[in-house]
Amino acid sequence: MFKRTALTLAALTLGAAAHADVDLKLGSTERVTRLFAYPNNCGVVCFRNWTLEQTVEHYLGQSVQRDGYATAKVRVKTDNDQLYAQITGVPAGYHKPLQALLDAGDLAWSGANRLNADGKWAYNWSLFLPLGMALNNRKSIELLHFPPDYSLTQAQDYLRSATTDRWATLLTANGIPAAQTPAYQTIIDIAPIAAPATAGKDLEGVYNYFTDYQTTMVRELSRTASGAALPMIAFGAPVRSWVKAQYGPTVSVLGLATISPNAGVKVPVLGANHPSYIWYAANPAAYSGKDAQAQADAAGLKVMGQDLSAACWQAGMGSAPGRDPATQLKSCTQTWQVTRTEKTCELFYTSIRNLPPAQAVANCASAPIRSQLSQLKTSATTVAPGQGL
Repeated sequence: MFKRTALTLAALTLGAAAHADVDLKLGSTERVTRLFAYPNNCGVVCFRNWTLEQTVEHYLGQSVQRDGYATAKVRVKTDNDQLYAQITGVPAGYHKPLQALLDAGDLAWSGANRLNADGKWAYNWSLFLPLGMALNNRKSIELLHFPPDYSLTQAQDYLRSATTDRWATLLTANGIPAAQTPAYQTIIDIAPIAAPATAGKDLEGVYNYFTDYQTTMVRELSRTASGAALPMIAFGAPVRSWVKAQYGPTVSVLGLATISPNAGVKVPVLGANHPSYIWYAANPAAYSGKDAQAQADAAGLKVMGQDLSAACWQAGMGSAPGRDPATQLKSCTQTWQVTRTEKTCELFYTSIRNLPPAQAVANCASAPIRSQLSQLKTSATTVAPGQGL
């Protein structure tokens, strides 16, 4: 996903008259070291031998690019054990969401230390805040479980993972230009811990240590600078359960809810599968009998329809936040589970089964698969907003 960090969000770029210089005190060397997980990727030998200042410049540079400020420059310097960031080519006030993120990071640090004091911190975990996200021009919020460790150690890019890459392709399938998908992928993980991708079960039971961090992030990021609510999508069962525990409503897959993290602000939330769930649902090894492959394909097609519908809702609501969430969801399920089922099928076979486009088209035209596609239409007509699949 490095190529996405270098691309400009042309539609979001502000005119030169709106640009200003922003100076921000980041804090002591100790504070910045822990909030930026420095060094990100050193095991005796550093994969990227960057200084602390270079590391901070790297992540802040990702943010300004993903916010659409193509000509912005970031410079970080240390003076008397205090780090300062100077950002040119961004609007006045750009420092405010960044400062809010770092202040929330202090809460995450406190939670991680309590977790460690209770003997529940694993040796191969790292505190990892959602650095490098779009901060000023974000279009929607993604609630996820935790970032994979390689996003920190290998990529130094919070948006480089199988999960985020796949979801970006679904956003582009719903009309969002590839260069603009980062604006829709401002992430809040309920566990701000970079861990092996298989660590999901190990992280159960840690969420309450980060309640102050989680709720602060949701409160700060779920509204724009003007106070308008941003659409939110909750990925995966642990996250959907967290929404219920924290805010009350049940959010099932393709189920809608509303939360109010700020007084007077109603945030629409859509439940979704975890972006990586489809690889489990469509794995033939999870089924038995001679028709295991057919069962796996049927499950995968159903999940693909759900995922495309969820990404469609996110794209539509993010592009025009004033839209009615339920109407948008109905339109999206109609599109991907009724009107364009053949395209849903083709995307499944090209992106999940890795088939050439021509073979995917042939598969989707076969009688057995067409029968499965009719089931998508049946399930779409039975989904009511707030009820889910």
